[in-house]
Amino acid sequence: MRVLGLMSGTSVDALDLVLAELEGQPPKLGWRVLEHREAPFPAELRAQIIRCLKSQALTREVALLHHALGRFYAEAAAPFKGRVELAASHGQTVWHEPPQATFQLGEPAYLAEALEVPVVSDFRPSDLALGGEAAPFVPYPDLLLYGEKGVNRAIHNIGGISNLTYLPADLNPEHVLAFDTGPGNALLDEAAARLGLRQDSGGRIAASSQADPLLVERWLNHPYFERKPPKSTGREIWNLEMLDEDAALPPASLLATLTEFTARSIARAYQDFVLPLGLDEIWVAGGGAYNTTLMQHLRSHLPVPVHTFEEKGLDSKHREALCFAVLGYLRYLELPNVLKQTTGACRQAIAGKITLPSTYRKTT
Repeated sequence: MRVLGLMSGTSVDALDLVLAELEGQPPKLGWRVLEHREAPFPAELRAQIIRCLKSQALTREVALLHHALGRFYAEAAAPFKGRVELAASHGQTVWHEPPQATFQLGEPAYLAEALEVPVVSDFRPSDLALGGEAAPFVPYPDLLLYGEKGVNRAIHNIGGISNLTYLPADLNPEHVLAFDTGPGNALLDEAAARLGLRQDSGGRIAASSQADPLLVERWLNHPYFERKPPKSTGREIWNLEMLDEDAALPPASLLATLTEFTARSIARAYQDFVLPLGLDEIWVAGGGAYNTTLMQHLRSHLPVPVHTFEEKGLDSKHREALCFAVLGYLRYLELPNVLKQTTGACRQAIAGKITLPSTYRKTT
């Protein structure tokens, strides 16, 4: 089956679209990426998302954004019409507060009508209803896509929020560990915005200054880091407003300090929860993989090889959209697609809701 996966993450920079060819069923899944496209958010749409993330949007604005995102997804996916049998859309997370709520925007009906195929979306509530955190959501696809017999490997995504998936050498799904480690690019991008930039490209500004070690240590005392997995987090916690000490730092020093803090928080997660299990290597995906300074800091704090997806012949931008293509594929086959121990749910969820196009005709 040819499945289109769509993912827009907490970095709020662009929509990633991956067309994948998938075959078979777990534990063996055949796959190959056929095409990848990136659709940057228009400035006005991105501003609307940011307002919603910061709880500054009114009910009407949220409703308008939900449909505006749906139309944007449909427009971005239009070139794939006729080449895809199923689409899987994560939507844009604008609030994540487990166990009370998780909320993703992006009306899937527009996508279903534009492509004239079923669309799987709204994945997270099913897991929340089973007592889970509704995150992280890609560990099972990670296992099927990147697991290797005899190798203890971690797949690490540095988007707005940083998360990891530990893939055991025995490939037993019950031994997979996954959780959000804390901030990824969220704080860095917010600090860069103060300079009129969308990001500190390559970490060049951070590299030009020195980190404040006292602030790094103070921020590492946040109670989230003490919590044991399963756990998840979001921009609701990791924003500059919660770091009231940052006001006195010049912009370059702030970026340097936040970069060191982000790297240290990631390394701490491995030291506390992953290294004791045995770890051979880490593969890093997401926008943070392109931040040379952040990667240098990360490598300096970890005792195992840290590679980017590109160094392994893969594309960092493919990982999450591809994983959601797999999640949608498994949901379409009515198979479990979420591992209960990675979210804390009482059982494995068959997550995702299916929206059918008006042209849909059921076949037997």
